[in-house]
Amino acid sequence: MPARTNLHHLLSQAAATTPDAAALTYRNATISYKETWQRSNAAAAQLVGVGLQRGDRVAIYLEKRLETVAAIFAISAAGGVFVPINHVLKAAQVRHILGDSGAGVLITSADRLSQLRSVLPETVVEHVIVIGDAVTDPASDWQLHRWDDGQAAAGEPSPAQTIDIDPAAILYTSGSTGKPKGVVLSHRNLIVGAESVSSYLKNTSNDVILSVLPLSFDAGLSQVTTAFAVGAHCVLMNYLLPREVAKLCVQHGVTGLTCVPPLWLQLAEVAWPAAAARRLRYWANTGGRMPRATLDRLRGIFAEADPYLMYGLTEAFRSTYLDPAEIDRHPDSIGKAIPNAEVLVLRPDGAPCDPGEEGELVHRGALVALGYWNDPTRTAERYRPVYHPGQEWRAPERAVWSGDRVVADEEGFLFFVGRRDDMIKTSGYRVSPSEIEEAAHSTGLVRDAVAMGIDDPALGQRIVLMATPAAAELDVGALTAELKRVLPLYMVPSRIDVRDELPCSPNGKYDRSSLLSELMWHVSR
Repeated sequence: MPARTNLHHLLSQAAATTPDAAALTYRNATISYKETWQRSNAAAAQLVGVGLQRGDRVAIYLEKRLETVAAIFAISAAGGVFVPINHVLKAAQVRHILGDSGAGVLITSADRLSQLRSVLPETVVEHVIVIGDAVTDPASDWQLHRWDDGQAAAGEPSPAQTIDIDPAAILYTSGSTGKPKGVVLSHRNLIVGAESVSSYLKNTSNDVILSVLPLSFDAGLSQVTTAFAVGAHCVLMNYLLPREVAKLCVQHGVTGLTCVPPLWLQLAEVAWPAAAARRLRYWANTGGRMPRATLDRLRGIFAEADPYLMYGLTEAFRSTYLDPAEIDRHPDSIGKAIPNAEVLVLRPDGAPCDPGEEGELVHRGALVALGYWNDPTRTAERYRPVYHPGQEWRAPERAVWSGDRVVADEEGFLFFVGRRDDMIKTSGYRVSPSEIEEAAHSTGLVRDAVAMGIDDPALGQRIVLMATPAAAELDVGALTAELKRVLPLYMVPSRIDVRDELPCSPNGKYDRSSLLSELMWHVSR
């Protein structure tokens, strides 16, 4: 097969080699690789027909469905850059992403378009391609096109002129401050990421991968790209209830499942049918540290499956994983670099840290993203050179400085310490929120736990723990006593807030910014 240089080659090559194999399932519909490629080709021709040029941005504001995936690969085939927008976002958030990305084309559904009519005039969107029927608004500033019309025309665009280093996608990710920022991924980033992840997960065309995470999230998008890289079957799901995950695993014979910690905490409480647990070949965690108690419980439920503990950042798509063979020796490790990547632990001056010395995780290689969309200042802060002693002839190489604090042991296994910008400084100590959260989970009294620091004139910061009960009620006194037993006094929270639920971001991670804002509001009253 020819080299895969553009994202859509993952699909076109699978369609050429295994045209009749199942590619996608959504609800009761399953389509083959051949049909998926035909739909993408027709949509690409429609995009070219409305004037899409190389590098133009196309936003996709849809729930996860067959058309969403077809649109992603269509935009690549047409030479554009796709901007996936999480379907749970509201109009104001969508307006920010549309405006910031400069998307001139929007692919959405009729009901979602009705939610955006008041904000679209504030963007540069000129063309809206609608899934389903939409009422034409003659006063609108954009042209409406029906997705079905493009499918009926079944055209085929001229080959895209993009190369592998060109932008392919902009993924918007929340930062510690300000509005979401767009991380620009190249075709190379996405293809190498798919090939790397599918290799260590040992994916084959026999796999059935359940896509639970949003496609606007790098780990969620990876479920589709890794499946297509090997011709596997991808089942699309818009997550609603934990028991529905188990139900779909039974229905489709799912062999691979990747989730974030808040979702795994819920899935660990589900009564998993033996058939689903037995069929699962691997399960993977990303987006945060897995509490030890949850890890042990899941290993008991999926006794025959390989557990993969992974770490990634949108700025480098994927970064590390822990080999399942090492999980008993290093259950708290985020592992080592994924294939075709190098992960370094560096001091602020760029010198390598010694084993056991805390430093910043720095990722180099083909997965390093192109930067932040239209933000050269922030790009320069995060994407900085690394130098190679003895190779002074080399041009400076840009790596991504993650902002995450890690430690490597003598064998090179990495251990997450905390974010550079969410470390708690109290009583002269630097405290990792994850260490407190792990201690809280180990008591068995809490389901969710988020630790954060708030300003205190005497301590610098004092520690507050927000938690949800594992049972009907949470005994704060008992939890505090247990934390005092396992933590040094300076790490014991001065306050524990009990909640029924903790808010999560659209990507399923705990929404620390929202929790901190809410906490500061209560403190200021």
